[in-house]
This record gives sequence, structure tokens and C-alpha cells, in this order.
Amino acid sequence: MSILILRGPQSGAAVEWPLQPLAGPVRAGLIERAASAGKSIALRCCRSERELVECLRGMRAANTELLLLDPGACVPASAELRDALDGLPMPYIEVHDDRMGALEPSIVPHCGPRLRLVHGYAAHSYTLALSIALEHLGCDECGNAVHVGT
Repeated sequence: MSILILRGPQSGAAVEWPLQPLAGPVRAGLIERAASAGKSIALRCCRSERELVECLRGMRAANTELLLLDPGACVPASAELRDALDGLPMPYIEVHDDRMGALEPSIVPHCGPRLRLVHGYAAHSYTLALSIALEHLGCDECGNAVHVGT
């Protein structure tokens, strides 16, 4: 796998498990765009901060070049989550599927190797984050017509 999309637990009683990683058309577009650049995408949703931290700590053994991280309800980040982010062996882009009028809180700056923070575009925040990731990985010429200035 090249790019991992990792979602933390979502807040609110209206959220039911299993949480859908992303809306179908958005997810399909991400997979297609990554594949056209020669990259693969894996999606994982975590039920708790503990599961999110364990996944982040296990990233050393994973074949992941870049992480798209939606911390969900794990903001503000606990000391354990900050330590896990500081120990990441690859960069990450923090992504929130919020809207401009209702921005979710983000992880504090300088917490691990964060490249960018993307939020305010609902589920399409993931599309923008993937564009940034592909450009960072040197794949911006591969079917990715969006230049994001990284």
C-alpha cells in the first residue's frame, strides 16, 4: 500500500458503526486517481483513540509512504496521540470532512511530520489532500491535473 487514509472515532450519537470510510463516489474517485498515479490506497476507521494510537504506532511495519489522517473526535490530541504522531516514520496530511461554516478543531501544529492541514470542503477535503499527497510523492504528472503548490 502506498497511501493510508486513517479515520479516528467520530463524535456524536448519530454516528453508527460500522462507520463508512468515505462516501462511495468520493472513495471511488480517490482510488481511481491514486491508481492512475501508480499508487494504492487503504482505508481504515478506528472506534477509539486507543485504536487510532495503536494503528499509528504500527505504521513502522506498514508499507505506507504517506498518511491521510482524520483524527475525528481525538482533538485536542492527548499526550499519547501526540507521541504516536511524533514517532511516525512518514509524513501525514491532516484531513477533516467538515464544512467551512462548521470547522472541526485540528491537531496542534508541529505535532509529528504533518505536511498540511486540509479542511472545510466536506468529503472533498480528501480529494484535495490526495492531490497534495501525490504531488509530494512526485506523482503530480500522473493523471493529477490539480496543482496544489507543495
